[in-house]
Amino acid sequence: MIKTGKELAEAVKKIATSYKTLYVMGCFGAPLKAEYKERYCKNCSYNKQSARTAMIKAASADTFGFDCVCLIKGVLWGWSGDVNDKYGGAKYESNGVPDRDCNVIFDKCSGKTTDFSKIEIGEAVWLQGHIGVYIGDGLAVECTPSWKNGVQITAVANIGTKAGYSSRRWTKHGKLPYVTYEGAGASNGVKTNYIIGKTNAPVNVRAEASINGQIITKLSKGTAVKLTGKTVINGGLTWAEVIYNGKSCWCDKQWINS
Repeated sequence: MIKTGKELAEAVKKIATSYKTLYVMGCFGAPLKAEYKERYCKNCSYNKQSARTAMIKAASADTFGFDCVCLIKGVLWGWSGDVNDKYGGAKYESNGVPDRDCNVIFDKCSGKTTDFSKIEIGEAVWLQGHIGVYIGDGLAVECTPSWKNGVQITAVANIGTKAGYSSRRWTKHGKLPYVTYEGAGASNGVKTNYIIGKTNAPVNVRAEASINGQIITKLSKGTAVKLTGKTVINGGLTWAEVIYNGKSCWCDKQWINS
């Protein structure tokens, strides 16, 4: 039974990295065996679309179906990847977790905010009609028909982009009521310092990230970076070393709100 946000994050991450999955509306982890496919081809108008029906019918028997909120519910209901169970091991509405849509589930979260500076591992990330789970290091797990068409790891664009990952900008994040958390920002994997600009100054003024003096990008206001603690004085300015998008680079320290 999942008890903490970190356990929830590990569980959804494992599904994204270790299992075959397919986006199937209303499915909370059922293996797509022949005897179960017909049920999901007819359970909602989305799955009845010819293209989606064809995908479901073509899926291998060791593929598991999820949608965005059913990924979270399925894991909290005890999903275990059991290909011999009609729901992959999940028990409907077990462990005190009700069957609700993503907007209702998110509405029950505490600490809902648009500020991603202290997001904690295992929190729900949300936008209207869609939900995922933050897993740390600026990444989330979500189930979506976009990109890989199933459960996948994506970058949280509110924190920053990451090479090799599709990015999504979420509206809010919050703590799910069904698991416990260690404390605000205790284990988010990124020390969230933000590139800022002076009042009335253009957002990107001097917020350049450079390597060996060569500018690699301009960091917009609200971009999260990780400070390494190293600084140098050059040209009368104090430059701070930061990790951005996995790269070590330097930024004018006056533009970093630490």
